[in-house]
Amino acid sequence: MKSEETLFEGGPLDGRILPVLLGPTGQPPKVYEVPVPDAGGGPPTVLVYVRTPAGHTKRLGIQRGWKYAYAPDGRPRTLKWPWSKPDVKPDPEADPEPDSEPDSEADSEADPEADSGRDGGAGPDRGPE
Repeated sequence: MKSEETLFEGGPLDGRILPVLLGPTGQPPKVYEVPVPDAGGGPPTVLVYVRTPAGHTKRLGIQRGWKYAYAPDGRPRTLKWPWSKPDVKPDPEADPEPDSEPDSEADSEADPEADSGRDGGAGPDRGPE
């Protein structure tokens, strides 16, 4: 398989250039996870790096390759499906309880003739013609 020497920025791997395997399209993965074994024998710590452009040429602005930037928060969540929604945090200032009852008086006071229309619809005082 083909690999590419890639620069890592930030985190414990800052400044290191490591070979990264390329995918079938010839590009490195968008997110690179490096498992670091625990000294006490516990579960390994996973360092997450996100792929970013390494730079652009001056004249044409063509991308010069990739580098990885450290993501201390872990793997970023991306929307992959149309029905996926981002995590929404509850608003602390929002009213926890909406209005108890909608106004039902406004519906009962509606004018019955207003529903019949202007073009001769059968109203309450007019019979069928």
